[in-house]
Amino acid sequence: MLVSFDQVSLHYGQSRPALVDISFTMPDGGFYFLTGPSGAGKSSLLRLIYGAARPTAGSVYMFGRDTAGLDREEIAAMRRQIGVIFQDFRLIPYLSALENAALPLRLLGTREDYILKHTAELLEWVGLGDKLHAFPPQLSGGEQQRVAIARAVVNKPKLLLADEPTGNIDDKTSVKLLHLIMELNKSGTAVILATHQRNLVNSFNKPELRLEHGYLAPPEMRAA
Repeated sequence: MLVSFDQVSLHYGQSRPALVDISFTMPDGGFYFLTGPSGAGKSSLLRLIYGAARPTAGSVYMFGRDTAGLDREEIAAMRRQIGVIFQDFRLIPYLSALENAALPLRLLGTREDYILKHTAELLEWVGLGDKLHAFPPQLSGGEQQRVAIARAVVNKPKLLLADEPTGNIDDKTSVKLLHLIMELNKSGTAVILATHQRNLVNSFNKPELRLEHGYLAPPEMRAA
C-alpha cells in the first residue's frame, strides 16, 4: 500500500491532540478528498504523510516503510516521490513562474529542452502562458497558486498532496484544475486533496476522509 496509518495520534506540546487514533490505508493510484472544518487536523495529517512531523503514537507507512525508521536522507528520497501543493505557495521570489514550476525537474537532472517545453505547456494549461517570466511578487494570489500547482505536478509524482489547492482561485478555474489533477490520477499518481469546498467534493465521485476534532469520521458520516 502507498500510504497506511495505524492508530496514529499527533500532539503538539500540551495542547489538544491534533489527531487521535487515525487508521486508513490508501492503495497505489488511489484518490481521497480530505475534508473537515478549520482546525480539524487536515494539515497535520498531510504533514505526517510528507514527513514534516512524526506521530506521537501509532505508525505511518509510506511506500511500504515505517517512517519512524527513516533517516534524514531517506526522508528526502521519499519526498522526491511526492508533489505538495502548500496553502502558502512557497514560491521562490527571485525565480520566474517558469523557473519555480521547473524546480522538481531540475533537481532530478532532467534534460533542459524537455524542462522548458513541458513546463511552459503546463503553465499554459493552467492559464499562465503569458506570465512565464513573471516573478511571484508580480502575480496575484490566484496566479501564484497556479504556479504552485504546476510545480507540484510537473514531474508526475507517485503521490500528490494538495492542501486547499483551490482556495485562492475562482470556481471555474477550480474545476479546471481539479480535472488536471484527476487526469494525473488516471495516469497513476495517487492524490490526497484537502478542501473545505463541498461543491468540488460533490462534483467528483471519489472517496472521502472526513476529520472532526482530530478524529476520522465513520464512512456513513463523511458526506454530511
